[in-house]
Amino acid sequence: MLVRFWGVRGSTPTPQSENLRYGGNTSCVEVRVNGHIYVFDCGTGFRNLGKQLSQEQNGHPISAHIFLSHFHWDHIQGIPFFAPLYGDRKNSFVFHSSSRSCGLQQALEEQMADPYFPVNMSEMAAHRQFANIDEGRIAFDHCTVHTKWLNHPQGCLGFRMESQGKVIVYATDNEPGDPVFDKNVRKLAEGADILIYDAQYLPEEYAARKQGWGHSHWREAVNVVMESGAKELILFHHDPDHSDACIDAVVKQAREHYPRVRAASEGMEITL
Repeated sequence: MLVRFWGVRGSTPTPQSENLRYGGNTSCVEVRVNGHIYVFDCGTGFRNLGKQLSQEQNGHPISAHIFLSHFHWDHIQGIPFFAPLYGDRKNSFVFHSSSRSCGLQQALEEQMADPYFPVNMSEMAAHRQFANIDEGRIAFDHCTVHTKWLNHPQGCLGFRMESQGKVIVYATDNEPGDPVFDKNVRKLAEGADILIYDAQYLPEEYAARKQGWGHSHWREAVNVVMESGAKELILFHHDPDHSDACIDAVVKQAREHYPRVRAASEGMEITL
């Protein structure tokens, strides 16, 4: 399993210089399993993933399963700019998400409808499928994906991918404090090799003014990894106002409580 981070920022892209070492693109994580491509969220980092896949194509069709945790802008903004969707008609993509709040296909098409974007989704040449999912288990030839609901306004799904004894968990946009969702995220993370987890706020920011906003902080991330038995923690969904220096300080503090902590950065790769 190969994990690549294409977008690590939360809420909105942040191209300013003090944020660029960790990266300013919004959420997008690629996982490859025996050459098969799985993508978690389609923030602005999805555009650069598309450029990479187009370069690799070399005449061969591109196919991928794409999992959307939810439909907030920072998780879908890259879709209109993903080049392989417009390219070869042999390209094939399956979008997986919940249609609990609205139809999956409708949600993706409406962000490209007049007057929000000059090209609508019907202009995309690639074959597209839309699969509604809820809590449960999805089996593929090379892996299994488990899903559970997280605590976020309008809902958000967390994902656990298992393949050949290795486990990666992608659980962003989750607020602590609700017993049901706290149990969900720990169940997802149980014994995982890698836990990618929401750490948007500093603990003091969260306590002072961010409760109810649907996000977590590094101290809770450490609690989750320690209580679930996950092996390594990747702090994710960095706040737009947190500079590289701020994230460096967060990692240093978190490592005082749990040694195997990193902050997600664009271009970072993890092989299991």
